[in-house]
Amino acid sequence: MKATPVIAIHGGAGTILRSAMNSETEARYHAALEGILLAGQRVLADGGSALDAVTEAVRLLEDCPLFNAGHGAVFTAAGTHELDASVMDGATLEAGAVSCVTRVKNPVLAARRVLDVSEHVMFTAAGAEAFAQAQGLEFVDPSYFYTEARHQQWMKARGTSGTMLDHDATTKFAFENDPIDPDKKFGTVGAVALDAHGHLAAATSTGGITNKQAGRVGDAPLIGAGCYANDATCAVSTTGTGEMFMRMLAAYDVSAQMEYRGASLEDASHDVVMNRLPRIEGRGGLVAVDAKGNVVLPFNTEGMYRGFARVGETPVTAIYR
Repeated sequence: MKATPVIAIHGGAGTILRSAMNSETEARYHAALEGILLAGQRVLADGGSALDAVTEAVRLLEDCPLFNAGHGAVFTAAGTHELDASVMDGATLEAGAVSCVTRVKNPVLAARRVLDVSEHVMFTAAGAEAFAQAQGLEFVDPSYFYTEARHQQWMKARGTSGTMLDHDATTKFAFENDPIDPDKKFGTVGAVALDAHGHLAAATSTGGITNKQAGRVGDAPLIGAGCYANDATCAVSTTGTGEMFMRMLAAYDVSAQMEYRGASLEDASHDVVMNRLPRIEGRGGLVAVDAKGNVVLPFNTEGMYRGFARVGETPVTAIYR
């Protein structure tokens, strides 16, 4: 008996406290998450592939200024935007990724084209943009990615001479009544899905971290670190301290534990997020779905923008623990 198709998404993790979130802002995040889940759910309900569903969900997350990807991406130390994205097909283990793009409107679409038509897995910087342009993807002036909230975060981070991931930055600087530890700082967007054919897919996209050094690449575009999918096990998209997720190969570790030691999706994800990552001060979370349609959304931070939607059911969204 086939599992009901399902999609899960995240919009980043970090220091997200109820005391720092007014009801209007909270409602905007829930509405954005629900709308994106409904779009992905429609793809699956119409018989579309998991790969199409996660691509569409992440494209919409990139278009939403509330999240750190595409329009609303954070600033580098140079005052620019450098965007990364990846996608992976669990049915074939094919993958595509781009990093350090500055003019591609939707990096996830560029990553998808790499998967679809290229013999390679990853392109970076000027090479990624040349590939995207040859594929006819939409380009924008870099000012498209600007939002005033992200600019204010960057201005504050510049004053501290440090980096800051977006949702800690949002909480620290957008609200006056909540002193937040500046080391608690994470952000990325992503989606995972299981389709009616039993196939899995994952996609991840990010603007990186506020005030990052130009040219820095985190886990989001790296297969096995920020994104992984295998029909035999699960699909995973991560968000958090990118360097730690890279060192831990966090997304692949969930799959490997399921394959090699017979762990359930829940046990493997819990071990990675709650046990292994904290050993190297890794903070953040992930969303994952397995071949049976089980969904998990664990995180070790104060909050993570997240949700899931099974075909035929009302989407579920959440922010806090």
